[in-house]
Amino acid sequence: MAFQILLNMVLAYLWMFIKVSFDPNSFVKGYLFGLLIIFVLRRFFKSRFYLFRIWSFIKLSFIFLRELILSNIAIVKIVLKPKLDMRPGIFALQTDLTKDWQITLLSSLITLTPGTLVIDVSEDNKILFVHAMDIGEVEEEINSIKNTFEKAILEVSR
Repeated sequence: MAFQILLNMVLAYLWMFIKVSFDPNSFVKGYLFGLLIIFVLRRFFKSRFYLFRIWSFIKLSFIFLRELILSNIAIVKIVLKPKLDMRPGIFALQTDLTKDWQITLLSSLITLTPGTLVIDVSEDNKILFVHAMDIGEVEEEINSIKNTFEKAILEVSR
């Protein structure tokens, strides 16, 4: 990915030198022209086209923001009820992630979401133990994490 970004910048500057125009508009045109060239030649690179990965990261950020807002609303509802009828609990989340940075990112996203906290990771890095302030159905909680955070992290790292 870094090579593709660097190549795109070099192509943008090369475009500026060929056009003998050193204004930002010329750089943007060269950058877009470089994007087109890299997209056409993407099968010659080891990794996939870098804009796909950047778009996946943006989607992951929006998923996190959505989950952050929804969980904050859920926590406020629980706190403002006159009778606390929450069910705290710990569940095991089997993950498909393999790399350490992926597991760390998933753990951080879960922990940063209010009402949940990763308390431990198994020795083989396959199971995360998550404490939830209010557990509904355990399978539903696991599927929610797998279909949002884990799926987005896998898409970013492809």
